[in-house]
Amino acid sequence: MLSAEMRQRRPRPATEDKSSSDRNTDESRDRRRRNEVGEGEDKGLRWFLPLLVLGCLRHMSATSNIVHDCDEVFNYWEPLHYLLYKSGFQTWEYSSEFALRSYLYIFIHGLVAKPASLFFPEDKVRVFFSVRLFLGIISTITEAALVVALSRKYGKRLGLYALAMLCLTSGCFFASTSFLPSSFSMYAVTLSSALFLFEKYAAAVSAAAAGVILGWPFSILVVLPVTIFSLIRGSFVKVFFSGLLTSIILLGLSLYADYLSYGKLTFSVFNLLKYNVFGGGESHLYGTEGISFYFRNGFNNFNFAFVLALLFVTIIPISRKKYVPDLAIVISPVYIWLAFMSLQAHKEERFLYPIYPLICVAATAVIDSFPDIFHDKYSSEQSIFYKIAKGVRPLILGLILCASHSRTFSILNGYSAPLKIYQHLQYHHDEIDPGSVLCIGSEWHRYPSSFFVPAYIEQVKWIDEGFNGLLPFPFNETLGGTKAAPHYFNNKNKATKEQYFGDIDACSFFIELDLRRPYPARGTDFSKWETLAAIPFLDRELSPAMYRSFFIPYKWAENNVFGLYKLLKQIVPSD
Repeated sequence: MLSAEMRQRRPRPATEDKSSSDRNTDESRDRRRRNEVGEGEDKGLRWFLPLLVLGCLRHMSATSNIVHDCDEVFNYWEPLHYLLYKSGFQTWEYSSEFALRSYLYIFIHGLVAKPASLFFPEDKVRVFFSVRLFLGIISTITEAALVVALSRKYGKRLGLYALAMLCLTSGCFFASTSFLPSSFSMYAVTLSSALFLFEKYAAAVSAAAAGVILGWPFSILVVLPVTIFSLIRGSFVKVFFSGLLTSIILLGLSLYADYLSYGKLTFSVFNLLKYNVFGGGESHLYGTEGISFYFRNGFNNFNFAFVLALLFVTIIPISRKKYVPDLAIVISPVYIWLAFMSLQAHKEERFLYPIYPLICVAATAVIDSFPDIFHDKYSSEQSIFYKIAKGVRPLILGLILCASHSRTFSILNGYSAPLKIYQHLQYHHDEIDPGSVLCIGSEWHRYPSSFFVPAYIEQVKWIDEGFNGLLPFPFNETLGGTKAAPHYFNNKNKATKEQYFGDIDACSFFIELDLRRPYPARGTDFSKWETLAAIPFLDRELSPAMYRSFFIPYKWAENNVFGLYKLLKQIVPSD
């Protein structure tokens, strides 16, 4: 009897000496963490919300975005315009002698532009925006896929934070509807990352291959981590042959498109690699920057989100169970690409586009991990530090989004004058005889494309105002159009005499930016020029950095300095 009683009162082992409330707390925490990493019942976000929200923001980008880079105009919009209307400017890269650009990329956008040109036969501006809307749709779909994948694997909060970042950060807003191979690579990287998180490894590698071949060959470094781990995790044979088949098909189509366009068997993908990598060219002729360029640029486009993205590696020891290895694999190209591109002499803002969505994801992961810092040090989630960390997350996110929205508004309001001023040309077709000439001087680099030049204007001419580099020439039908190899093109960025129009008196219209400097502008000569339209344009040199970078209500217009972007009409002397 005694022994039985003693057996009943025998103390429990130390491993079982825990209150039921503690066990419940631990179990609830474990269950919550399992949900966060996708092992629980949380199915993540549905597709409707990301598609709706991103669709609205990408529509805004398509209709209000400025043209950020003259390379976008002359290397992509102009060849597309030529294919549609048999007029437009050609750069030396599109000379059949050099053939650095693939026409397949142009043809893909022509699938939208051609029907739009038939539907709007008298309005080329609408064709321009139709293509932009197409780009916005692609961006919406790929980014929505990434948001859904993140939410299903790591929880709804991470998905929603990423959605907010993708929608409102300035970098993604501007890059999403830019007609550039680097933007196309961005779509492919985004989709490939999403498919990797969905564990669709063969599809992820195919998407990566499409971004490299159709978009930008150098982006192979960005998709390399996902490609390698897709081959390791998936069925190697299936994944390998999926990527191989996609590559062969697209390379074949690119080769055929180049043959049709350049009139000879040439391979633009190889030509581009040869020029930039294998010592065949001198890309540094088109602008060099210091090693800090991309870090400054990244902060401008993502503000504190860029800093947080760079800090992702510091939270890996804290959130290893949550983010390693999958999310670390997806985000690793941010570091690879920044390191590689920073070491190159030739730098441009658009070169960072392929990693823009990944910057948002990295920053989001860091914000979401703030409370994890206190999990190991404090056992109770009732800790004041834990609660503060949870409360800080939406505040940090809100600060980033407000700053981003403010910068986006500043850029759109400060520099949208060129797009608007060229649209004024369509209002004056009754005043000018057919065969008019539009002349442009130092503002050639802000030319928004021939889509904004009405049919009644016969020619667009460059006026020499001190630029010493090589400018684009109109496609020459006499020499063969896209098949031509004109003598005036060179790959040394050396100006030629033929590029400038010498008879200023033959100009019907003139585009100029009057920044009210000591030297006189043409528009101030009222005896020769009449101002048809003038739109404020932010004077970057004279405006304070704080106010020109961020749109601060009431203060922005008050503290910044503005010039006038003008459309001038030459006054014809009366007989």
